[in-house]
Amino acid sequence: MYPPPSKRRRSDFDNSQASSPESSITASTIGSPLGISVATGYTPPGRLGAYRMEVGRDIRLDARLLTVLTNYGLHVARTPTPLALLTPNSSLEEIKARIQEADRDVEGLCEHLPNNLPHDDLELQVEYRRETITGQKWNSIDLHIYRPVVKGGPLPCILQCHGGGSIASFGLNNKVYIRWCRSLAAQGMVVISVDYRDPIHLAEGLFPNGLNDICAATVYVHSHRSTLNIRNIVLQGDAMGANLVLAAAIKAKQDGWSNKIDGVYAQSPMISNAYNWSEARKLQELPSLLECHGYLVNVDYMAYAAHLYTPRSVDGTNPLAWPHHANRLELQGLPPHVLALDELDPLRSEGEAYLRKLVQAGVPAVGHVNLGTVHGASLIFRQAVPELHRAAVRSVAAFAKQV
Repeated sequence: MYPPPSKRRRSDFDNSQASSPESSITASTIGSPLGISVATGYTPPGRLGAYRMEVGRDIRLDARLLTVLTNYGLHVARTPTPLALLTPNSSLEEIKARIQEADRDVEGLCEHLPNNLPHDDLELQVEYRRETITGQKWNSIDLHIYRPVVKGGPLPCILQCHGGGSIASFGLNNKVYIRWCRSLAAQGMVVISVDYRDPIHLAEGLFPNGLNDICAATVYVHSHRSTLNIRNIVLQGDAMGANLVLAAAIKAKQDGWSNKIDGVYAQSPMISNAYNWSEARKLQELPSLLECHGYLVNVDYMAYAAHLYTPRSVDGTNPLAWPHHANRLELQGLPPHVLALDELDPLRSEGEAYLRKLVQAGVPAVGHVNLGTVHGASLIFRQAVPELHRAAVRSVAAFAKQV
């Protein structure tokens, strides 16, 4: 058993804030030079200022996303029926079964969402093949390789890790990731998507097996650079995939092969395992977990997915499982990083915190926040926000070509 996700037993979020030491700021302690108090002159964003705020009513939301979210009933917080049946006493087997059921619903939604764009036919032709390699435990790992049909010298390489854990553990056959990989490859890069073992679909997917698969794939690709005709390797992932690429960089340093990774690009990383923390601690350390709770992503139920990945309490703050907990020494000397975050994503704060840690450790790292966007919007809602999608693709490509 494990501690349940935090349960709210009050109707007024402000009362909860006032009762905690971290929330003791009042109008008497902070004000403007003109005497305007924070209490009357400022409303905290999202659910920090209005506990029952919905993403569809948050004035920061991109109007195009409001339209598509409303069309699919995602403009209000809702819990998929399978997840609502989970309790603090649910076994790992039940948690996995319920999350798998919810995943099928979300994947079905993403398959139904239109994601084609008018310029797609103008992109470079991309060829696809699959290769199977052997992992550290003699397990099979499928590599899905996308290459632009061009002649010339070695190309940049993106080792891509699909997401999961926050909304759904998308499979590699989902059109969201197929389109993402093709869009990246059309920028003149070789994209290798790793079919790693994930805890939601495979019994052997618990930590550290998925991480080991990413590391094995990285070492394999590096040793076959000539055959693959690539000149560098950039690890890229989103959500739980971002967790794995960030952790792989830390593990590579620990194990002495960090020279095989030229850069890391993480989008909306799920890296804290803080989803079961008290509200007071969330408010103090990672406030977006409260501010954006229920904005497409339900933080309470991310706690179940996190527990599925690291059921042993000893791994709950292991930096290789949850990179948010890495210290300065563990981060020093890592390759260049980029963190891309979404403003209305519960995971935003942990991405911001990790970027600050990287910079403080001397890592060449930059980050940006996409304003008005929910978790994973540049991938999932490609047709609704095409400019955002194109900007994300160009950002990854520019980084891979310069490191």
